[in-house]
Amino acid sequence: MIILFGLAGSGKGTQAKALSEIFGWRWINTGQIIRDSGKWNTLIDNGNMIPDADVTALLEKELDLTDAEGYDVVLDGYPRTAAQAEWIINREKSRIDGAIMLDVPKEELLNRLYLRAKLNGRIDDQAKESIERRFNLFEQNIYSILPLFEAKNIPIVHVDGTGEQGEVTDRLCDVVKSLYPAATEQDDDVNGGEIEKSYGE
Repeated sequence: MIILFGLAGSGKGTQAKALSEIFGWRWINTGQIIRDSGKWNTLIDNGNMIPDADVTALLEKELDLTDAEGYDVVLDGYPRTAAQAEWIINREKSRIDGAIMLDVPKEELLNRLYLRAKLNGRIDDQAKESIERRFNLFEQNIYSILPLFEAKNIPIVHVDGTGEQGEVTDRLCDVVKSLYPAATEQDDDVNGGEIEKSYGE
């Protein structure tokens, strides 16, 4: 399992999808699982966190299914709190090969998200407050999450998330191979195809 971290707007979801296609792994997008449930839309729209127990219960179902099918995993959007980190670290079936932090300057992240909000007709004070709240929550939590990984000797690698999408994907592929030498690319040339671009995460 590779866990991909990044602030909203870092392109984390796009890159997690790309990695899953390149290596033939299962991409588990926790944010999408939550949205599909339809239960916490108001909390999400306001940039707030979902209760840990609820998120973990949804994720556990996905991981159990993935384990049964024998897939490796690119995990996107989890953990987001120390309690979630402790759960995934201590989950008996989960082997975490490494965590990757996708680094993008905050100014660029804001520009990406404001552009998306404008295209969606949501460039207003409420949208800006929601973005800032998400940034603050992430930054508060990541400083409690990473030490838990370090304490278990789980490698944490920072990757430059700026530049062309394919360039970032190439950097991530190199890191994945270093963290998990058994990882092999699929025969299909997914880098030559179009991957949906999203700055949601």
